[in-house]
Amino acid sequence: MSERPVILGGRPYGFDAQPEELFHWPVITKEDEDAAVDVLRRGVTSGTDVTKQFEAEFAAWQGTDYALGYCNGTAALTGALWACGVGVGDEVIGPSVTYWASALTVFGLGATVVFADIDPETLCLDPKDIEHRITARTKAVMAVQYLGHPAEMDAILAIAKKHDLKVIEDFSHAQGGLYKGKKNGSWGDVGAASLMGSKSLAVGEGGILVTGDRTIYERAVAFGHYERGGDLTVDGLTAYNGVPMGGVKHRMHQVSSAVGRVQLKYYDERCREIRAAVDYFWDCLQGVPGFRPHKIDPSLGDMAGWYVPYGHYSPEELGGLRASAVLEAVAREGVGASAGANLPLH
Repeated sequence: MSERPVILGGRPYGFDAQPEELFHWPVITKEDEDAAVDVLRRGVTSGTDVTKQFEAEFAAWQGTDYALGYCNGTAALTGALWACGVGVGDEVIGPSVTYWASALTVFGLGATVVFADIDPETLCLDPKDIEHRITARTKAVMAVQYLGHPAEMDAILAIAKKHDLKVIEDFSHAQGGLYKGKKNGSWGDVGAASLMGSKSLAVGEGGILVTGDRTIYERAVAFGHYERGGDLTVDGLTAYNGVPMGGVKHRMHQVSSAVGRVQLKYYDERCREIRAAVDYFWDCLQGVPGFRPHKIDPSLGDMAGWYVPYGHYSPEELGGLRASAVLEAVAREGVGASAGANLPLH
């Protein structure tokens, strides 16, 4: 092995395995397969029995009163927004740097997104940029736990309480992560998350809504879960037994529910293993100029399953070297890497 990088004429390290052999996600075992096959053989793919079991287990794991399964995370966000009363003419404050579903679901309900700045370290909504954006039309704040890093939920909640606003958490990147001892998704009035195949809690395709508010839960049921009409008890909702108020169908596919039950059983254990591996990776890079992990202070929380092991690059520490040059050098060593995050939605 040469001490010079390949880009300067040295020899590559020579890895013993290709990246796809080192890590494959999600982890699917015979237990997952058996659970999925059972749903198929019983012919209950469009039922609710397995989904309700998954919801009960998820709610207990999450520490919330209610959980509601969805066909995907975008539908879960839509249900959460509508359940909080977001509609035509309203405004929702949220970040621009996020996946499009955190914002376009707002427009889908006839409301408007008001973008606020993100904190350059957490990459989450900056509480200091929220209050001056509140108007008479503001209905809610959308807090996204971006790339697994928790937002400053206590500060965001204090502002929301002061102005009587709902707080919706998009914790798609951070299932099971902690912020000040409390799980992501449990801070706001309602939380919603994607459970698609590339997320840290991957069930195949699906989403989840969690809340401790019975009215929000029932509004979400009434909006897109017509088959659960018998669950409705809140005044003004009982008339919608059998017909969804939103004219949409948000039901979770039961193969996903079945796989989700198995995945949830082992999720915390797998998260610990992933965190240890990524912590080791960043520990090895400690002291290398230009790089530091995108990671919460361990005294404040954790990164759940490290949805993406992003790091911050500081070009001023390497004489202004562009990120593209660093990526080229790393690629020449045979290691895959990329720069950037979601394109700002504005």
